[in-house]
Amino acid sequence: MGCCSSASSAAQSSKREWKPLEDRSCTDIPWLLLFILFCIGMGFICGFSIATGAAARLVSGYDSYGNICGQKNTKLEAIPNSGMDHTQRKYVFFLDPCNLDLINRKIKSVALCVAACPRQELKTLSDVQKFAEMNGSALCSYNLKPSEYTTSSKSSVLCPKLPVPASAPIPFFHRCAPVNISCYAKFAEALITFVSDNSVLHRLISGVMTSKEIILGLCLLSLVLSMILMVIIRYISRVLVWILTILVILGSLGGTGVLWWLYAKQRRSPKETITPEQLQIAEDNLRALLIYAISATVFTVILFLIMLVMRKRVALTIALFHVAGKVFIHLPLLVFQPFWTFFALVLFWAYWIMTLLFLGTTGSPVQNEQGFVEFKISGPLQYMWWYHVVGLIWISEFILACQQMTVAGAVVTYYFTRDKRNLPFTPILASVNRLIRYHLGTVAKGSFIITLVKIPRMILMYIHSQLKGKENACARCVLKSCICCLWCLEKCLNYLNQNAYTATAINSTNFCTSAKDAFVILVENALRVATINTVGDFMLFLGKVLIVCSTGLAGIMLLNYQQDYTVWVLPLIIVCLFAFLVAHCFLSIYEMVVDVLFLCFAIDTKYNDGSPGREFYMDKVLMEFVENSRKAMKEAGKGGVADARELKPMLKKR
Repeated sequence: MGCCSSASSAAQSSKREWKPLEDRSCTDIPWLLLFILFCIGMGFICGFSIATGAAARLVSGYDSYGNICGQKNTKLEAIPNSGMDHTQRKYVFFLDPCNLDLINRKIKSVALCVAACPRQELKTLSDVQKFAEMNGSALCSYNLKPSEYTTSSKSSVLCPKLPVPASAPIPFFHRCAPVNISCYAKFAEALITFVSDNSVLHRLISGVMTSKEIILGLCLLSLVLSMILMVIIRYISRVLVWILTILVILGSLGGTGVLWWLYAKQRRSPKETITPEQLQIAEDNLRALLIYAISATVFTVILFLIMLVMRKRVALTIALFHVAGKVFIHLPLLVFQPFWTFFALVLFWAYWIMTLLFLGTTGSPVQNEQGFVEFKISGPLQYMWWYHVVGLIWISEFILACQQMTVAGAVVTYYFTRDKRNLPFTPILASVNRLIRYHLGTVAKGSFIITLVKIPRMILMYIHSQLKGKENACARCVLKSCICCLWCLEKCLNYLNQNAYTATAINSTNFCTSAKDAFVILVENALRVATINTVGDFMLFLGKVLIVCSTGLAGIMLLNYQQDYTVWVLPLIIVCLFAFLVAHCFLSIYEMVVDVLFLCFAIDTKYNDGSPGREFYMDKVLMEFVENSRKAMKEAGKGGVADARELKPMLKKR
């Protein structure tokens, strides 16, 4: 792993001048070993399911009697029609493919192994018989010969439901699936609850299929707009923050004024000519307007006081956004970081789903009530899927945490390099190298803490969904309160973890030390953190709204010329959701960079004061902010370092 331990003593390190990025040592090694053991367990689950024949049953398919299609099978005890030679029958065919079990999400039909899927619709038993004679593919039960299809009294039970829809084999999975998915409309309606009419569903689907080129083009447009917005924010950050601040103040004042005006107008309106019922309605409306007006007034006063307190601190947010724009110029690969993370997540999710499907077909053959074969795991191994679910959460969080650590390491390298010409050729790759060599254990520990919070919340959400409509009001309130509290805790821990990774990238300390240091600096600079998060997040949120609205408007203009369908709802929803997802991925990286820059700025002002030998590492824009703050402090007669009370950074523990 290339791990090298730091052997310097505490006394020697205390005498040295503090220099960021100087000491490198492996952090949280036990957690890395635990994570590796856990991944080995995940691999064991996949290997076990493959070794027990689940892979063959999943890929090749099996019939209702436990025979795997495309191979010779062994006889199962007390199971009729088992142990058949299906070497020439390579495809699974369902007698009633449209009979869906919406609760268990599976097809309630007898499955057979056949030589070929019917490519054309078969309307009568005579057509089924001709298909079997011409293609050698018997679509009725093994107990019924093709010559008996039209004469046997059991044909209605042992043969497929008529008409047999045209089908084609699913690539790589050897199942005959209907070409026309209209028979799955009921299943689709169960998933899409707002659709109550099959014709509406068909029009929606046809709208998507007809406009697929436009949807693809609009998705690319949202990608381009997101990249352009990231460049624009750097140059208009100063103006944009003040414009948003003024708009929020004016909007609050205007809304409050309108509510009081409506209240006064409603109160002065004559009430002699209205009926008692209308009078009661008018009094209720008047009371509601009064409550709204008072609430809006209180909100406006609080908002005005908060902005009054934070007006000077907005300057730091502007400076950090400006520097963040420079970071993306020097580190252009940061823009593509969401793509690599998404690609890694997709690969892992594909592996996880594949293993989950293996688990669904692994185990020993068991005969169900209908006399057909199902494969089930017995004993302690039946709980493997719980382990698999925990793996989904932990490893997904681990991948996301690796992105946060990579971004933090690259931005820290940029900030604490005085001469930007001496930056590594690819700071992102250098950060990835440090992550792999030193800090995988820290990332594993941080992601595990998030997993510990997320799993109970998911369990409570599952219990709430299962008891929906059955529990009393008190139990429902308690469940929702617990879910909400766990969600808030998860968000707080996510934010703390991100700052802990930044502290680890700067000082190479373990997770607990870094988290404690990050928590101290966040608490001691609470007002600045609140300003950066509120103003900065609001700016980025408006940026997301701008991209979604622009993409949606372009979609409406383009779809207006498409005359092949009349329903635009689903194409526009797909485009807008994708636009928001893309904008969120790009701007969340921007937000992450700003948070990392703030911690770097705080620790820079702790160890340096701008004097010879203790020069600042910060950018000129941030240095101007410090100088302006110093001048303001001196003019107020207080002197000292700028905002010393608020810029108390974390102390490195040695």
